[in-house]
Amino acid sequence: MKYDVIIVGAGPGGIFSAYQLTKKAPKLKVAVFETGNELSKRKCPIDGEKIKSCIKCKTCAIMNGFGGAGAFSDGKYNITNDFGGSLYRYIGHKKAIELMEYVDDINVSYGGAGTKMYSTSGNAFKTKCIQNKLTLLDASVRHLGTDINYIVLENIYNELKDKVDFYFNTTVEAISILENGYKVTTKKGDFECKRCIISVGRSGSKWMESVCRDLDIDTNSSRVDIGVRVEIPAVIFKHITDELYESKIVYKTEKFEDRVRTFCMNPNGIVVNENTNGIVTVNGHSFEDPSKKTENTNFALLVAKHFSEPFKDSNGYGENIARLSNMLGGGVIVQRFGDLERGRRSTKQRILENTVIPTLSATPGDLSLVLPKRILDGIIEMIYALDKIAPGTANDDTLLYGVEVKFYNMEVALDENLETKHKGLYVIGDGSGVTHSLSHASASGVFVADKIAEQLA
Repeated sequence: MKYDVIIVGAGPGGIFSAYQLTKKAPKLKVAVFETGNELSKRKCPIDGEKIKSCIKCKTCAIMNGFGGAGAFSDGKYNITNDFGGSLYRYIGHKKAIELMEYVDDINVSYGGAGTKMYSTSGNAFKTKCIQNKLTLLDASVRHLGTDINYIVLENIYNELKDKVDFYFNTTVEAISILENGYKVTTKKGDFECKRCIISVGRSGSKWMESVCRDLDIDTNSSRVDIGVRVEIPAVIFKHITDELYESKIVYKTEKFEDRVRTFCMNPNGIVVNENTNGIVTVNGHSFEDPSKKTENTNFALLVAKHFSEPFKDSNGYGENIARLSNMLGGGVIVQRFGDLERGRRSTKQRILENTVIPTLSATPGDLSLVLPKRILDGIIEMIYALDKIAPGTANDDTLLYGVEVKFYNMEVALDENLETKHKGLYVIGDGSGVTHSLSHASASGVFVADKIAEQLA
């Protein structure tokens, strides 16, 4: 089977590549290969009753399938160059923002109308952060919510399914170079194309490494973010989330001068499991639907670890810490902040008596047996720093779930067109190491699709 363009991965980068190609070059024959299911068939077996924790499915419905890992996320599209990736280093600051705004317009037109756009611009809270040795990063944030995000993806899929060939449950095993294009190898056969876009996301990191080795593409890997997910009563952060919704706050620790940051804030949300390459970590969701809201807010606290030569396996470091948590707790561990400060493990009874009711069924335990001391010290410092701008954050009953790990794909050597040294082979989205967010990944997909449309249309 021959195509003009093959896209590997149906996450946000792949979806918006396909979308843009149908708009700019509708005559091109395009195929998308995805290791997971179509959106309607993505069902996690955890129901909270019969199945309460991750059973490590062969293909994780949360991480893989149409929409990628972002399909069941909180649906936050951050329009900013301050975080979420370094796309601007390749295509320029102005172009990156323009493309993120274009993606936002598409999301709104496909079901996101009526959702709120938040902004940190001119916010008095920024001053309060500075006064307490915290930094609030600038961004405009469109919050779709997990439920509306799903509707947007469903509508986009319905738009694409008759214009693009989708191959679900079809893992690409290898990519090889042909004289005038590329060959994509799967168990369902071989497929050829003139242009190939790789958009495999974080869950495809190990596969991406093998492709780069096989095709002699340079890479660099030196970072992983490790931390916990914090769950508190929603009223503690209400004055922040009502105005900003998603606040990216950075703190430099006094002890080690490490950077600790808040990430993925979910007002009135839930804490959830996440499965990456068979390792169970923790994440968070929230919803636009008032009936699905909870009394709690959750967010991650992450410490960025950068490694230098000769160590090259930063993701492996994070995976081993997560495996330790899985070994001790059978999955995610939960601990009261008061228990952590007192140097004791949380017990089932203490969690039952806790004033903050957990939204995830996790194993009570001791995070100090899992997280390195330097990382844990930084998280504790950050909790006390946040307590100054949101009193109550450092309460004994605050819940900490561990571990949360943000794996960064190694940075693939790309030019200003997000093209590898092999002409016509592009790498986009989080799988490239260039983007780390829904908005940046989606924008990279549009950018590459425009380049290909100019060449082939």
